[in-house]
Amino acid sequence: QEKFVESGGDLVPPGGSLRLSCAGSGFSFSDETMTWHRQSPDKAREWVATLFPGGATYYTDSVTGRFTVSRDKAKDTMYLQMKSMKPEDTAVYYCQKHESTTWGQGSQVTVAN
Repeated sequence: QEKFVESGGDLVPPGGSLRLSCAGSGFSFSDETMTWHRQSPDKAREWVATLFPGGATYYTDSVTGRFTVSRDKAKDTMYLQMKSMKPEDTAVYYCQKHESTTWGQGSQVTVAN
């Protein structure tokens, strides 16, 4: 059974940086396309980034140039490095295997003074 565990969320000031982690299990982590999503209060969950097995990455426009997704295949872990953070980045962040119907518990990120 697929499982995703997000961690690393915190309160950070505007302009700050934070790294989220995503531990995956129940599937061949290194062979799968992985994604990050986020959900802000009163908004629908939105796609943030995609990481392909070969290393190619894609980002939603609002985070391009500020967020970087990467993977440690030996640890079955994916990361989302966030910098120059903005209050509008405040959300619960989720990771997922592409086309999976399973979600983890998410990790809360709050950008505020």
